[in-house]
Amino acid sequence: MASVAFLGLGVMGYPMAGHLKNKGGHDVTVYNRSPAKAEQWVGQHGGNLALTPAKAAEGKDFVFSCVGNDDDLRSVTIGANGAFAAMKKGAIYIDNTTASAEVARELDEAARKAGLSFLDAPVSGGQAGAENGLLTVMVGGDQAAFDKAKPVIDAFARMVGLMGSAGAGQLTKMINQITIAGLVQGLAEGIHFGKKAGLDIEKVIEVISKGAAGSWQMDNRHKTMNAGKYDFGFAVDWMRKDLGICLAEANRNGARLPVTALVDQFYKDVQEMGGRRWDTSSLLARLEK
Repeated sequence: MASVAFLGLGVMGYPMAGHLKNKGGHDVTVYNRSPAKAEQWVGQHGGNLALTPAKAAEGKDFVFSCVGNDDDLRSVTIGANGAFAAMKKGAIYIDNTTASAEVARELDEAARKAGLSFLDAPVSGGQAGAENGLLTVMVGGDQAAFDKAKPVIDAFARMVGLMGSAGAGQLTKMINQITIAGLVQGLAEGIHFGKKAGLDIEKVIEVISKGAAGSWQMDNRHKTMNAGKYDFGFAVDWMRKDLGICLAEANRNGARLPVTALVDQFYKDVQEMGGRRWDTSSLLARLEK
């Protein structure tokens, strides 16, 4: 059993922290910007709550975070009452936020100066993956810190991989989001085309999903897309945030992402249709408006 803190109890962090407590058997202290959510978590899972990231992190072996963006991450780590200043020497900070590679490298440097280890460890699998403890975790950082942290991360993951040095986890998550964007747009166009052609979409998917066109998105989203229901996964607002990170990194490293840039604008159209909280499969709604 390890002594663990978890900072940020959103739709992902709340169940992830629960798995650390219940499946992992760890001693967990939670912090959330809204204390009511932390109180709810403790009422459901036990453990402890703290009113600041620093208080949550004091004396812990591992500190996790899953917050909104780069600025939120800086706030809970190096900001006023941030975790880094309170963590004990040799402790490991594991960040599950989808953020920039730039902030991951910045915080890795700050952690080293404080005698800590930092792992950028964004996740894929959505809310369902978090709730079921089946997330894929892409990690950047040192091998030694990764080896210590992996048995703890395993409590909410089905796959955990070290992708390289600091920032490599975030870069891998960018590839994940780039790939998903193209897949969902292709699936949306395929379903839209099939409907216009008068085909039975269920019969079409039953056949093509067994061939080269098959994908997780097809298997798990085609039914709800065909039914015009878009409240089953990762929100459009979150995807636009992630694609913005991808496009900014591509601007820095010279990568060309024409399809990603186009799909990002399609998601902007969905937002303007009122679909900010619809899931990413709502690209079909844009085609059918």
